[in-house]
Amino acid sequence: MFKLLRNLLLVSPAIAGIALGLQASASAQTTANDSQILDGVNRYSQEGSVDSVNQVTNVNQLRDVQPTDWAYEALRSLVDRYGCIAGYPNQTYRGSQALTRYEFAAGLNSCLNQIERLIASSEAVTREDLDTMSRLAQEFEAELATLGGRIDNIESRTAFLEDNQFSTTTKLEAEVAFGVAHEFNFDNQTVFQDRVRLAFVSSFTGEDALYTRIDASNAGTFDGIDTGALTYQTSDSGNDVVLGWLAYYFPIGDKIDVYLPAAYPLWVDFVPSLSPYLDSFTGATGSLSSFAESSPIYKIGLGSGGGLGINFTPTEFITVSGGYFSDTSFDPTDGNGLANGGYSALGQVTVSLLDDKLQVAGTYARGYFTDENPTIFDLGVGTTAGINPFDAATATNSYGVEAAFQFNDRIAFNAFGVYTDASELGTDDEADIWSYGAGVAFPDFGKEGNLAAIFAGAEPYGETDDIPLHLEGFYKYQLNDNISVTPGVIYILSPNGDSDEDDAIIGVLRTTFTF
Repeated sequence: MFKLLRNLLLVSPAIAGIALGLQASASAQTTANDSQILDGVNRYSQEGSVDSVNQVTNVNQLRDVQPTDWAYEALRSLVDRYGCIAGYPNQTYRGSQALTRYEFAAGLNSCLNQIERLIASSEAVTREDLDTMSRLAQEFEAELATLGGRIDNIESRTAFLEDNQFSTTTKLEAEVAFGVAHEFNFDNQTVFQDRVRLAFVSSFTGEDALYTRIDASNAGTFDGIDTGALTYQTSDSGNDVVLGWLAYYFPIGDKIDVYLPAAYPLWVDFVPSLSPYLDSFTGATGSLSSFAESSPIYKIGLGSGGGLGINFTPTEFITVSGGYFSDTSFDPTDGNGLANGGYSALGQVTVSLLDDKLQVAGTYARGYFTDENPTIFDLGVGTTAGINPFDAATATNSYGVEAAFQFNDRIAFNAFGVYTDASELGTDDEADIWSYGAGVAFPDFGKEGNLAAIFAGAEPYGETDDIPLHLEGFYKYQLNDNISVTPGVIYILSPNGDSDEDDAIIGVLRTTFTF
């Protein structure tokens, strides 16, 4: 009977914090201009609205909530059953902060509103939850009345915005990375590089999400070394604005989530990578290097075209993922198209154990790479012999294992291993490609939001290579909710797979702006 109450107590702070921000600004907005009114209404819309710009449709949208957190199941239950959870604008939840009766009342009001919508649409709400919410509404009657009066004052000002704002279903997310870096042993000069990502995120049902992202960058990789690419160095468009990603997420029932990319997909867009804190999905808030971010098996065959991905969750502790990406889905010429050009297919089974503290996964990837684009691994990981062993049409079978263990709130481990069997089409030539790595992360090291990490591993290398051992350490200092500064060092032994060459030393100072 008290399950919903328990869940609500666990998840109220984020919703309530936003609502109280609204209350504090309500009286000051009596003479506010249009931009101030817009800010107030945006904060208002975050409380309890299914179409809120910060409404959480999947608990994994919250950056500081991990499957290993003790309150994870309570959060997921409220999101899945009632959809009355909202995050902060920077996609954090801040579940550890304390709450007052007014803050709890704001969270309660959010769930009451959502339950009213479900009843109005003839959707099922359990009698147990209705009884619990009725008792809570009586207990917090005074606080709810106070909140309601202040919200009514803001609602009266929304008519202008509904007629003039850009969209009621689309929000803007952005990440801007500035990086100063130097590679010391291969005659590279110090560089100051940038990458900008602007994503328009639209929702039409409250449970789906359409991502349209545009990118601009001048961040090319260092000259003379195969390995060690930084996460923001995955492309250099000369700061021309280009399409960076186009994809649509939507659920089918309670157990299936569909990922439908049309351009530039990543496997980690939907497949659990089991790399907590280090993986920022090619962003600039986790590891410094692309290799330390997650297993290279998730960087096999990242086509520029479209595809399909599915996550199936038959139980709370098992996730089955599968997908197909095409490199030439948009090209109707002979030998290309959705099914006849270069492609990659991936399947994975992820198991969560020990109350989600331990996660393990097994992954298989099949790839076919044409003469025009025979590169196996993308995003700058691996030596030449590891990513392009034949410089010709290639077929691959790759096998990976991944694991993550959340020792406690301040220490997390991850590890992976990958073996790829590559064959040159039309010949008997074969190549064995290996990669492995392990990392330890220290979240909130020094203060909330900071991250310290150490990583070691071997980037993908072929049979004739000396092992390109990659060592990395960094410390991300979170200045505020929107700005972080990350100094770090990457040291790579035999960066081109040649023991006769110098080792590579890369120093990095990265500043990341998110909003």
